[in-house]
Amino acid sequence: MTAFDFLSRRRSHPAKFFDPAGAVPDRAALTPILQAALRVPDHGKLEPWRLVVLTGAALQRLGDLAEALAPDAEAGAKGAAIYRTSRLAVAVISSPKPSPKVPEVEQRASAHALCLNLVNAAEAAGWGACWLTGWPAHDATWAAQALGCEGAEQVAGIVHIGTPGPEAPDRPRPDLARVVEWRG
Repeated sequence: MTAFDFLSRRRSHPAKFFDPAGAVPDRAALTPILQAALRVPDHGKLEPWRLVVLTGAALQRLGDLAEALAPDAEAGAKGAAIYRTSRLAVAVISSPKPSPKVPEVEQRASAHALCLNLVNAAEAAGWGACWLTGWPAHDATWAAQALGCEGAEQVAGIVHIGTPGPEAPDRPRPDLARVVEWRG
C-alpha cells in the first residue's frame, strides 16, 4: 500500500474497541513508532513537546486521579474509564520554549502534529491507535499531578495504542464542497 493509499483510508481505531486480551507494543516495538512520530514539523528545532509512555499501574493511577478530581460522579466515571481499560498510552505534552522567532501557537501546533504523527505511525505499524483527551487532559491540576505538567505545559493529546478489535463503523467524512474554498 502506498503512503497516499494508507492516508486516504486511515481511520482511528476507538480505544473502547481494542482487544482487551490483545498485545500492545513493547519498548522495542514502540521505539521505531516514536522515532517515526518525532519526524514532526519542529520550527526552530525547539522540541516544544515531551512524551510520557504509560502502562499498567501508571494508567490505573491516572484513572484514579481523574475520578478523585472530577466535578461529579458521571465525569469521574467517564474520565477514569479510558485509563482503567487502556494498556498502553503515550501522553504528548506541549512544552513551549521561549523563542523570539517561533510563536507559542506554532510550538503548540507542533505538539498536536506529533499526536497525529503518532497515531499514523502506530496504525502504519499494524496497531490500533486513537488520540483522546477528555476533561482530565484539560484540567491543570490533573495534568500537573498525573503527568508533571508545569508552567506553560499542557496536554496536547493522549494516544492509546493496542490491538484493534472488531472493525468499528467509519464516521461520516466531510463534504469537500462544504469545507473547501478554491481561489484563483
